[in-house]
Amino acid sequence: MPIPLIALAISAFAIGTTEFVIMGLLPNVARDLAVSIPSAGLLVTGYALGVAVGAPLLAVLTSRMPRKLALQLLMAVFIVGNVLCAVAPSYGLLMVARVVTSFAHGSFFGIGAVVAASLVPSEKRASAIALMFTGLTLANVLGVPFGTFIGQEFGWRATFWIVAALGVLSALGVTALVPNRHDAGPSNLGHEVRVLKEPQVWLALAMTVLGFGGVFVVFTYIAPILEQVGGFSPRGVTFVLVLFGIGLTVGNTIGGKLADRALMPSLMGILIALALIMAVFATTSHSQTGTIVTIFIWGIAAFATVPPLQTRVVEKAKHAPNLASTLNIGAFNVGNAGGAWLGGVVLEHGHALDSLPWVAAAVAVLALAVTWYAGRLDARPSVVRRNAVDA
Repeated sequence: MPIPLIALAISAFAIGTTEFVIMGLLPNVARDLAVSIPSAGLLVTGYALGVAVGAPLLAVLTSRMPRKLALQLLMAVFIVGNVLCAVAPSYGLLMVARVVTSFAHGSFFGIGAVVAASLVPSEKRASAIALMFTGLTLANVLGVPFGTFIGQEFGWRATFWIVAALGVLSALGVTALVPNRHDAGPSNLGHEVRVLKEPQVWLALAMTVLGFGGVFVVFTYIAPILEQVGGFSPRGVTFVLVLFGIGLTVGNTIGGKLADRALMPSLMGILIALALIMAVFATTSHSQTGTIVTIFIWGIAAFATVPPLQTRVVEKAKHAPNLASTLNIGAFNVGNAGGAWLGGVVLEHGHALDSLPWVAAAVAVLALAVTWYAGRLDARPSVVRRNAVDA
């Protein structure tokens, strides 16, 4: 694989770290800024909504730029946003800084995937894109636990300074290693937008929102759940987050292979497993051994949804996949935002932390219902054709 992919993977690692590390730092941020845990959880919602809004917006603004220049500008936004997070004196300004940071997220992954694919022969494009996204999964294995540890030892602001420095390294890597071509993004944006008339595209986006939204009902508040329900120390939380990240990496591989074999049946099976695991976690969260086992299995199921969900939306928008793929990244983050918000509402109404897994299980069941309905629509054309032949 070409060396420029390393620069893209490092950038994906930095972006993934800044997105997810806030979960491990919620108690620290809440104490330092004198806000409640649910209020601190809205920092996750703000970031996710920023991605959802910023991804299509920046996709339009950068569509005519050379892709290397677009990547450089997006990393500049990322660096500025993390520096603002590190110096934010209040909760409100920290929220603004998180939203600024999030604007780089969706467009970078969208453009970066196109660049990665262009660097290799056609038969290796999937592997090239997968290598870039390995940075995102490694962020959960290494970046988030390390960032959580740094934040607990030296203050949460130190974590954002380190991520900003990682952004500088990423920008230098993109500048030095990514070829300086003059190819831009899709020239016919109107053709891309027309794909949104397809009901199955909207159903695919809804599957993404709900399928990943349930994960964030719990993951947003994973640090307080582990500390207050499971009795883990702050360092124990770091260990569990490492284990969760390993599960994500395993699940990403498994989900991709299952999606290649039978996309919709695999997705429905994964969602059933996700709902069952969350229901089990409502009980095992009170046991450290049970928590460790459940968290690892949950990580596998959680990220096993990602390849089939991304494949589904591209499959249903195969004549105009660029905007649809970018919107699906936004849909993941709408799910993140909705899950974080829903979890906060549950806590604000006086329910205990160990009730959140039940809510997550319910969201997974709703995702399963939408997936089943979309599958039924897939089967209708064949039924119509079969009836026509019989007539």
